[in-house]
Amino acid sequence: MGAEVGVAGVAVPPAAKRRRVLAAKPAAEAAGGKRPRRARRPVGPLQRLFQACRAVFRGPGTVPAPAEVHLLRAILDRMRPEDVGLSSDMAFFRTRDVAQRNPTITHTTIYKSENFSMVILCLPQNAVIPLHNHPGMTVFSKLLLGSMHIKSYDWADPDAAGSGASSPDEDRLRLAELVVDDDFTAPCDTSVLYPTAGGNMHRFRAIAPCAILDILGPPYSIEEDRDCTYYTDVPYSEHTMTGTKIVGNEQEDRCLAWLKEIEMPGDLKMCSVRYGGPQVSER
Repeated sequence: MGAEVGVAGVAVPPAAKRRRVLAAKPAAEAAGGKRPRRARRPVGPLQRLFQACRAVFRGPGTVPAPAEVHLLRAILDRMRPEDVGLSSDMAFFRTRDVAQRNPTITHTTIYKSENFSMVILCLPQNAVIPLHNHPGMTVFSKLLLGSMHIKSYDWADPDAAGSGASSPDEDRLRLAELVVDDDFTAPCDTSVLYPTAGGNMHRFRAIAPCAILDILGPPYSIEEDRDCTYYTDVPYSEHTMTGTKIVGNEQEDRCLAWLKEIEMPGDLKMCSVRYGGPQVSER
């Protein structure tokens, strides 16, 4: 079919051809400088967690607000092992008997800044992280794989360091209240500890090989007086302290113990390895 003749004898292309010409114009305009936008890649779970941590943690001396804690817990509760490059199929996490009394714990850092750090701890069966503290820190712990026993304490009187809540003898024991003493198996809810509440001093023992994703805000820093201190716990009944305010009915509702500061246990073995899972972007 030939071209139609329009006004003034100008040839007009057939209707089908006109449609093809009109459809080609947007592509030609794009080639002239207006490029089509690329579709944004979906944000992965680890990147989403990282972005939330950057918004929530504002440096030493600050504690996340309740709404911010809720936000981070909601993200962490949905985290899976594969989100950080781990799998229950890995040989490390296959349940096995370990004759070694205190096997080596593996530690890897996903990200670290002045405001917060993201780390993974992998504990073989029977491995123990001794009772230790988190001075001035808020810590989120998500058990990704395996099962473990957690025992944690808070100071019975957070404001009485070195005074009324300490024993008068040479041991310098300090009174603490038990917060958690229980077994946990993945998947389970994220736990949160604060500078003076939630079980700031805790101990981990792996019942089966396990992996923990820890968010520490701010991270440990010797230069900023946030070094890790280790303790041993002594039953309250073994060291009764005269003059203490925690007596009678008030004591009956609380599980108390004495904590004694100790050097880092000599049999604690930890090795640091390079993180090989999904990366985070600071952009």
